[in-house]
Amino acid sequence: MTGMFQDAPPAPPAQLSEITVTAARLPPAAADAAFSVVRLDQAVLERSTRLDEALRTVPAVSLFRRTSSLAANPTTQGISLRAIAPSGAGRTLVTLDGVPLNDPFGGWVIWSQVAPESLERVDIVRGAGAGPYGAGALTGAIGLTERDRGGVLDLSVGERGGARAAGSGSTMLGPVGVTLSGLYETSDGYTPVRGSAAGAADTPLDLDSRSAALRVDAPLDGLNLEGANLSLRAATWEEDRGSGLLNTRSNASGHSLSATAAKAPPVDGYGWRLQAWRIESDFANTSASVAADRSTTTPANDQYRTPATGWGLNAALRRRVSDFAGGRLEWEVGADARFNEGETNEFFSNPTGAGFARGRRAGGETSVAGAYVDGSWTDGAWLVAGGLRYDQWKNEAGFRYEYTLATGAPILDEMDEDRSGEVFSARLAARRDLSSLLGAGYAWRAAAYSGFRPATLNELHRPFRVGNDITEANSALEPETLRGIETGLAFDRDGIAWGATVFWNEIEDAIVNVTIGEGPGTFPRAGFVPAGGVLRQRQNAGTIEAWGVELNGSVQATEALSLNAALSWTDAEVDGGTAAPQLTGLRPAQAPEWSATAGLDWRATERLTLGLAARYESARFDDDLNSRSLDAAVTLDARAEWAAREGVMIWAALDNAFDEEVEVSMTGTDVAGYAPPRTLRAGVRFSY
Repeated sequence: MTGMFQDAPPAPPAQLSEITVTAARLPPAAADAAFSVVRLDQAVLERSTRLDEALRTVPAVSLFRRTSSLAANPTTQGISLRAIAPSGAGRTLVTLDGVPLNDPFGGWVIWSQVAPESLERVDIVRGAGAGPYGAGALTGAIGLTERDRGGVLDLSVGERGGARAAGSGSTMLGPVGVTLSGLYETSDGYTPVRGSAAGAADTPLDLDSRSAALRVDAPLDGLNLEGANLSLRAATWEEDRGSGLLNTRSNASGHSLSATAAKAPPVDGYGWRLQAWRIESDFANTSASVAADRSTTTPANDQYRTPATGWGLNAALRRRVSDFAGGRLEWEVGADARFNEGETNEFFSNPTGAGFARGRRAGGETSVAGAYVDGSWTDGAWLVAGGLRYDQWKNEAGFRYEYTLATGAPILDEMDEDRSGEVFSARLAARRDLSSLLGAGYAWRAAAYSGFRPATLNELHRPFRVGNDITEANSALEPETLRGIETGLAFDRDGIAWGATVFWNEIEDAIVNVTIGEGPGTFPRAGFVPAGGVLRQRQNAGTIEAWGVELNGSVQATEALSLNAALSWTDAEVDGGTAAPQLTGLRPAQAPEWSATAGLDWRATERLTLGLAARYESARFDDDLNSRSLDAAVTLDARAEWAAREGVMIWAALDNAFDEEVEVSMTGTDVAGYAPPRTLRAGVRFSY
């Protein structure tokens, strides 16, 4: 049920003759095949109602917490590859046809802005990268490719008031291609705290989300740019959700515009890309302190508006040479820049429960601009690839202003010092076809790389609260950097495929939420922390070192039966040094040591297909001090599909079939929050 895992992406699909124009994009670089690449195919995307759920079919790829974006607060929807050190902001760059989707304020990704039905494929490149928009791709990059042809509409309903409609369709209007996609989803949700620990303050995680996108593709032949295309894309999204506690909610919204002109390089010749984009987003979030018996909540913070704007540019020139030193050469040079600005507006301080006493505005600007060169050479047996980036980063115009609501009198008025720096990052890899040594189907690869991620505006400037826990911002954060090496062996022949990778990664100046105080008590800047709560601050908390092993395999056992499995083991440890010595020897928060997936697809009859998908994760810690433990968990999902007729498929899915209680959070008083219980869904899918 989880699709085929591949060590390297195959060649782009051939264009259908009736399609005269496609999206303006460069094809996947040949260099990617030398790195740890997993492609999610249509089988995975068609069976996933949310994009992050499709990504979770790869072990150790997850949001900050175990739950999916169906129930996760937007601030925890940042995604990370490998279980090195998950982060609410995410340590992975996510792009759609080259345009970054990470939020300009928080770095997280609002996953409902892209329906799986609108995508052709997803490529996951593990390991830091040096290509376009390399800043932010600390643990890797996820590249989404939007559909160019055909159409699909999926309609479904589920338990607890769940309903969903999502689709995408493309058509040609003369020489112009038009692609329209959209999503609407609603759910009454489930209550994350259950059983005897739950009280009247615990409420369902209801959801209402919607998104739409329009892309227009046109040839540029009339401008003497033979073979080049222009793509204009506009998108909008909004999601409103409950936060699981009485009188707490969040809302995330935004819209984006992008323009891309590109020409794919011929076998011998040049290709190029010019791209510009702009994202505007907003975020609102309310939080509350919880009574000891969980019977009531007291409003603690109302972040009523967080406007942010991000925009960027990218230019690239690519060259292919079919005969160079006895092989094929491909290189790309380019430059890119990203600029973000935003601020949080909120009310806080409600010690008596009578109402908020203070207000806060805080924010600033960040930017990163760089240039890169990337290339590869292959002679059929060998593929050698490498790249180099140079980036300059800046944090500017940072401020924090707090005032008394009753009088407007200032309490705190700070301007942060402007900060800047420069970073070099690189990658080098080789892949060798071992058919002549071990037999057909074998290949070996090795890679070394480095990368960096600047702190987001959210990490630099926005304090936040979850229940009774408070986390302070830190405008002095330095970018975190990663270096790593890995090697792997793969086999693919006669319906059997497997791969094994061993890696070592080290993150320096890792940005971690560090515990600096425990409630009850009053602390400078943060104010009062209730009993059972803690005070944390984002800090560059030393170094995180990780060794890991990744295994994957798939078997086409018969024409009707296929099986697949994957496993990840990661031994990650923090060295807090002098900055956070209390963390030395501990495991990063939310990083499981083991994770595994397994699945099968059985075409029982010509019309009926049955599938199972299992996922296991070992225990993990909810906090930096490893004091709040989350138990290991295994879940099983089942699905049945009935082909009613050509282009019409009826399906039913049972998620978490054994109703496993999967812990996703833990309070200081040992109250656990859980992932969704067993859920039955059913729907119909139309495609052409």
